[in-house]
Amino acid sequence: MLSVAAPASAINSYNEQPAPERTEVGALVVQSDRDNDPATPDTVRWSCSGTMIAPDVFLTAAHCIDNRPAGTKFYVSLAQNVQADIDASAAQGGAPEEVALRVGVPGTAYFDPTYPGNQADAHDIAVVKFSSAQAADLASRWAFVPATLPTAGQLSALGARALDAATWQVMGYGTQEAVNGPGGQTHPGGGVRMKATVDFEAINPTWVRLGMNESRDLGGACYGDSGGPNFVTLDNKLILAGTTITGDTPCYATNVAYRMDTASARSFLAPFVTLP
Repeated sequence: MLSVAAPASAINSYNEQPAPERTEVGALVVQSDRDNDPATPDTVRWSCSGTMIAPDVFLTAAHCIDNRPAGTKFYVSLAQNVQADIDASAAQGGAPEEVALRVGVPGTAYFDPTYPGNQADAHDIAVVKFSSAQAADLASRWAFVPATLPTAGQLSALGARALDAATWQVMGYGTQEAVNGPGGQTHPGGGVRMKATVDFEAINPTWVRLGMNESRDLGGACYGDSGGPNFVTLDNKLILAGTTITGDTPCYATNVAYRMDTASARSFLAPFVTLP
């Protein structure tokens, strides 16, 4: 799964570009006691990617939220370079919560209670919900238009041929593809919002599989892009078709996204957002 516990470990891979215009795409910032020692201060790190799908709802992946230490707090930043913001805030000093509040807006995280599901349906979906005051704070910091979700069964109705002819893009704050070195493979970069064109490969009842081929000027997702959007352009409009969940370990070939048009995903999202 393409999440990271620490930003050291953009989009993504080759052929990526900065995405300053995509301000609905954000980073999940986590404040937590990573060493399980209450005597040491919490850490503040970006962990995953995601998308605003309403003024008060941030969509991400369940595996970015689940299994965190007790007392973990979640924040969302819509900054272009969240790592730079974390570094600058840490340099100002203060308690971990002060550092985090300068970087992002806190919210309450919810994930599908049936996660991790199974191979047929992983239920790997989550949101961060903001109060009215928190949503106002978010809007005062960053101007954005929430992403457009697909209608029920929209991808299935189009079919593989139409989806293959469409333009697909993946976005997020993740690391670059694997680089071979004396100590093995590393994934440099991360913490900056990037975008890359990907290619449709296949669709099944809950997943879209997308290809990232360097020789064809394609890129793709990597560690830290989990929860981030995979957009498809339909009738000249960006539709949030799915969220990045996993791919091949070195981030060379495949991006696997959890579909947002399924009954399962829509059932989870219905209490949080008005669905198309």
